[in-house]
Amino acid sequence: MANSAQARKRARQSVKRRSNNGSLRSELRTAIKAVRKAVAAGDKTAAQSVFQQSMSVIDSIADKNVMHKNAAARHKSRLSAAVKAL
Repeated sequence: MANSAQARKRARQSVKRRSNNGSLRSELRTAIKAVRKAVAAGDKTAAQSVFQQSMSVIDSIADKNVMHKNAAARHKSRLSAAVKAL
């Protein structure tokens, strides 16, 4: 348990940050799944439009340091390759 005022404040901030990061991570997973679903359906135009939307989601989450920038780049690259393979 936090004993100092500073430690109590950091604990409060951690709870808020964890909650916010969790929702952002969920948004990221949903965006990735949407692209994979469109690719699995075989609809190239739908996959490309969903891919464009998910790129902005992935970039914004990487900018907020919820996910590492290289991990974001890896996801984008693999999704792009899947869309191009259609």
